[in-house]
Amino acid sequence: MTVDLRAAGTGGVEGEEIQGLVPLGSQGGRKLFPPATRPPRGWGRTPGRTCGTHPRSVEDSRVPYCTSIDTITRNIQDILTHAMSWDGSASALVLHDRQCALACDLTAAYERCLPDATSLDYGNLEPGQAGSAFDALSPGDLVVLIQSTRFQVEAFRLRIELFKRSLKVIEHPHLARMAPDEAQTYVDALAYDPVYTRETGVALKERVDRAKEGSILGDGLELVIAGPLEPARLNVGDYAHMQNVGGQYPIGEVFTEAQRLEDLHGRARVYAFGDTSFCVNRPATPITLVIEDGRVVQALESTDEFDRVLAQIRRDEDEVLVRELGLGLNRALTRERIVNDIGTYERMCGIHLSLGAKHHAYKKPGINKKFTKHHVDVFLVVDGFFLDGMKVYGDGEWCVLEG
Repeated sequence: MTVDLRAAGTGGVEGEEIQGLVPLGSQGGRKLFPPATRPPRGWGRTPGRTCGTHPRSVEDSRVPYCTSIDTITRNIQDILTHAMSWDGSASALVLHDRQCALACDLTAAYERCLPDATSLDYGNLEPGQAGSAFDALSPGDLVVLIQSTRFQVEAFRLRIELFKRSLKVIEHPHLARMAPDEAQTYVDALAYDPVYTRETGVALKERVDRAKEGSILGDGLELVIAGPLEPARLNVGDYAHMQNVGGQYPIGEVFTEAQRLEDLHGRARVYAFGDTSFCVNRPATPITLVIEDGRVVQALESTDEFDRVLAQIRRDEDEVLVRELGLGLNRALTRERIVNDIGTYERMCGIHLSLGAKHHAYKKPGINKKFTKHHVDVFLVVDGFFLDGMKVYGDGEWCVLEG
């Protein structure tokens, strides 16, 4: 689950491979190109400087990654069709920037898929222009947010405000956090397989909801959940029974936590974590967490950055609670295939925990959400995850559909 302190199979390459930056606006009102066709002339790009966390302009953010605009377009079209149930009958608004190559590529793909959408460049907005554009939309219309960082639009808390208006929302934030060689991984993570994602998510939720106990084994260590878990929540692209339609993409996650936080105890190795710059930090050697009564009491083989994370949590919340148990489904993201943005990487096919008291999905006695500040994702070395003695994850994949 993605929160403030920063959540599929891979698509193949079809058509012409391209490098550098896609010129925007060249598609206008053209129809979506069939997946097997080549992109038109003019989509070629020149590699140059890499995209940093704070790119100054599109000229400063050209990256040498190589992918196909057809692949990106196909992945976006699948999201629109299968997750958002988009049939083109409603209005659509795409609010984007041009501050990194990945944002430019996504914008070009959405222009292909939504040829009649209103497209606004965040860098060229006049005062009040975005608000007026939102006001013109009706419930059920679609808003796409393509952000190298995160937009600040007038007084809006953007996605929350748009959901309040019953608008569908697809959000791609913090794209500039992705390193140049991670862009292809991000594109692959957008590939949406509704059969795998939904069926695995539902089956995993059923196991979680009826489990009386669980355990996570990894690298010779064991983390024990000595009691039931909270009813699992799904982020699998099925919004049929949900109030809000959409969210941050890529998707693919089931999350829960222990009903009694005190039921969590043991040890686990952390191979990556969200650091103080909201990026994925990979220590040279996995850190060993020692957990007692649902609290981190020790971090062995730690690093200076991880110590800073723990110190910030203890400063603000007195102790380091362990809350979310995140079960990621996105097969394009693994221990080996990592992107820097923590909100994207938490969908990785594996298991993560959150450190800190903040987890608004579940209420806990003695925890007032108004005074919680931290939710830091840590990613575990996992050889096997068991619920009531039955293996549900191992060898890097979920096995809840077997048998």
